[in-house]
Amino acid sequence: MKTARIILIYLAVALAAAVCGVLFGATRVPLSEFVQDGALNPIVELRIVRTAAAAVVGASLAVSGLVFQAVLRNSLAEPYLLGVSGGAGLGAAGAILLGFSAWGFMSVPLFALLGAVTANLLVFAAVRRRTAEELLLGGVMIGTLASSLLMVLITFSHSRDMAGVVWWMLGSVQNVDPARQLAPAAVLLAAATVFLLFRAGDVDLLTFGPEYAWNHGVNARVMTVVLLALASLLAAVTVSMAGIIGFCGLVVPHIVRRLHGGSHRKILIPAALAGAVFLMLADILGRVVSPVRELPVGMVTAAVGCPVFLWLLNRSRAGS
Repeated sequence: MKTARIILIYLAVALAAAVCGVLFGATRVPLSEFVQDGALNPIVELRIVRTAAAAVVGASLAVSGLVFQAVLRNSLAEPYLLGVSGGAGLGAAGAILLGFSAWGFMSVPLFALLGAVTANLLVFAAVRRRTAEELLLGGVMIGTLASSLLMVLITFSHSRDMAGVVWWMLGSVQNVDPARQLAPAAVLLAAATVFLLFRAGDVDLLTFGPEYAWNHGVNARVMTVVLLALASLLAAVTVSMAGIIGFCGLVVPHIVRRLHGGSHRKILIPAALAGAVFLMLADILGRVVSPVRELPVGMVTAAVGCPVFLWLLNRSRAGS
């Protein structure tokens, strides 16, 4: 199947999921009431923003996971398991609990980015040989350390700060600011996608190892740093906007790669669209299953992602 046809199919599914995200929820809104007094129904407007946020976050996590898996040459690599999401979550929660969020709306995203970069640096500093397996284990350890430090912050926090921190830990797309958070995240996602499309050949070469890429004219060290920084930035922005959402960056890239091969120029946009669909459906499921108290989207993705992760882990062990 040609790449254009594959993208059109994924785009159609994404549009269908977006429509469902606007139609379904705790409160049923008839089509006749979508517009009231010449303006959108407030409930419909909130659902549009929420659905768009789920799409951007899901696509960003999928692209981030795709890059991590390519550079580290491991299908189990993703922002959550590599400690990047944990570090970003710790930075964002620290900004809230320590009062830095009062500096302005950009303070929490900046602290989330700082946490993600710090987690990345700690992983690379802690691992000697820096093989894919060791980096993955190092990421799990750094993620566990970040979670422990987050618990320490919660222990000494005031009760009024607890709700915000718990929201970061569980992941949610309920309270995304369309102008200050959603729009910049969408611009970053578009810019990252365009850059990766232009450098897709270099990413393909890196999947065969740094020596192979170097022999084919790619500065493997510089490109690896750039790609890891870009993937970490995408993950940090999603955490600053929607909290810690795991396994989207693991499940989606792996499935898309198995369906359509390993050419990143061919699978990049389908992976982004599939990530958007995955998180939009997870958000809809969280709303429909428990209308009174909605399930956080991070809980839904964990319920789906954990079995898939165990299957991938057993499959990789059987292969080796």
